[in-house]
Amino acid sequence: MRNAFAQEITALARENPLLVLLAGDIGNRLFDRYKEAAPGRFFNCGVAEANMAGVAAGLALSGLRPVTYTIAPFNTIRCLEQIKLDICCQNLPVIIVGTGAGLAYANLGPTHHSCDDVALMRVLPNMTVLCPADPVELRLLLREALTLPSPVYLRIGKKGEPSVHPAPPPIRIGRALAVAEGSDVCLMSSGTMLSDAIAVREKLAARGCSAQVSSFHTVKPLDDEALAAAAGKFRLVATMEEHGAIGGFGAAVAEWFSDRRLPKTPRLLRLALPDAFIDNCASQREARDAHGLAPDAMAERILRCLD
Repeated sequence: MRNAFAQEITALARENPLLVLLAGDIGNRLFDRYKEAAPGRFFNCGVAEANMAGVAAGLALSGLRPVTYTIAPFNTIRCLEQIKLDICCQNLPVIIVGTGAGLAYANLGPTHHSCDDVALMRVLPNMTVLCPADPVELRLLLREALTLPSPVYLRIGKKGEPSVHPAPPPIRIGRALAVAEGSDVCLMSSGTMLSDAIAVREKLAARGCSAQVSSFHTVKPLDDEALAAAAGKFRLVATMEEHGAIGGFGAAVAEWFSDRRLPKTPRLLRLALPDAFIDNCASQREARDAHGLAPDAMAERILRCLD
């Protein structure tokens, strides 16, 4: 996904002379073509992410469209106060890109894991939270984000994420994408879990269970219409995310259901990471599988809930 981001931000810089990219000591070679296309509009802010957030705020106040980019935990929790006060409090159009989100850097340990970033970003007033599923969604959402007059957190993967959409879908911020239809359970996937959601759907189908799959690329604001429709149609909704269970996408959906008087409320199963540090070195796939996010394990939990 980071390659898709580099390609798209370069194309956007050619179109928009106000776009400025700031990086936190990362991606220098990745952005060589960007620097050729937009000389003078790339700044390596070094290992000083809080300062990078402040610089981005200043650029936005000057009428520019800054985008900050570095590894997700360093671009969120490390500079949370600056994002809150410098960017969100003033409602500035800064796009904060967290790359390698979730367990993409699983082998580097908890310092590089971001299993709390959605929780942190979505509680900030004025912040929009986007979690694209694949490179296709990433490109489209980045373009959409640049049209917003307010802060955006764009949570992306690292590399090797499969393209789920064969063609660009009609994407809109705040509107979930229907990926596959079903009648027994609704699988709501956020971020790079979408390919696993499709794998779970296939495993359920082999057991006689029909699953709908939706991509909730926008965690804030949630898609009210899609959630209301799912509540009226399904007896079980399962959220899927590579994020801690506390404060993430599943928690946002649980809050949505609890805050409304619906004629029918489905059971909610939140498939997420445990409330624990993951301190053993492993690949992203191994870390997911070891902590309950293997497709087989998720399918079994869904079937138990239906039974």
